[in-house]
Amino acid sequence: MARHTHPVLAALAAILAIVALLGCAARLLPEDMQSLPYVPYVISLSPWFALVALVSFVLACISRRWFTAVVACACIGLQVWWQLPYFRGDLPLSGAAMAAVAQVKPSTDDAYARVMTCNVYKGQANAQDIVDAVRDQRVEVLALQETTEPFLKELANAGIYDYLPHSTVGSADHYYGNALFSAAPLDAPTDAEFDSSASDMPAGTVLFDGGRLPVRFVSVHTTSPSASTWDLWRRSLNEMDALRSRTDVHYVLMGDFNATTDHAPFRRLLGERFQDASMTSGHGLVFTWPSNMRFVPAGVGIDHIVTERDVRVGQIKTIRIPGADHDALLATLEFAQ
Repeated sequence: MARHTHPVLAALAAILAIVALLGCAARLLPEDMQSLPYVPYVISLSPWFALVALVSFVLACISRRWFTAVVACACIGLQVWWQLPYFRGDLPLSGAAMAAVAQVKPSTDDAYARVMTCNVYKGQANAQDIVDAVRDQRVEVLALQETTEPFLKELANAGIYDYLPHSTVGSADHYYGNALFSAAPLDAPTDAEFDSSASDMPAGTVLFDGGRLPVRFVSVHTTSPSASTWDLWRRSLNEMDALRSRTDVHYVLMGDFNATTDHAPFRRLLGERFQDASMTSGHGLVFTWPSNMRFVPAGVGIDHIVTERDVRVGQIKTIRIPGADHDALLATLEFAQ
């Protein structure tokens, strides 16, 4: 009789275990296979398969399906191993860094910066809310994606140049573009830091610590995976290797990467040189998309602030921007002096 206890729960446990197992298997695929149709979507949900596996484990224990319980437990273990770095910060911000970015007026004369990135959903985001976030969070460098000329005019009318008077803008398809704003002058500004099949990614160098510390910021927007762009999605991420190979430049890459840290192409981009700010800070999992669906919270972390590995990061925060389909992502950076 024990073997047939709760057959419905046993069947549900088995189904959920299979789902969790497939989710883990997708994450383990080699990079070239992760661009197969719909696989990027599955991988982007990777952290949630831990919850699926947990439910499967509980149901399997209730129905005494021990093999199912073992499979579910293995899936939980894998997901915990993969997501654990988000919960253990290695180098916390110094008190000096937190005090510096709390000043009423941000300054680039020190080695600290408050930064923000947001995909403004084809210019539909509320420009005033963007400017208010810049003001309230004392942002020194802002990266925006999917801007339009009308939206940039709205930003100007909302007062963005009162806080971030320096900017450079790149185009994605001569209509939608990406933009970079800074409180300090941008040295060597460009509307395209490298050749990309996705969009022009503008960049500029900000001189911190009295001009002794040049940091080059890039507003990033790669191709979104879809039925017609699976290969283009991976290609646009691989093209960013051009930045990884420029070892004479200190980079901060901010924007919509259309990939999570569970995607192999993004992890390869990080390599031994770069780090994801949200993961490094120990803040926990950070989800930024989709943020425009009623009653559905953001559940995927495809927006990132990527820094060199010697940068301390903290004070990670997301802000809901009306009209945008991504939450804004903010971080405080403490550069090595």
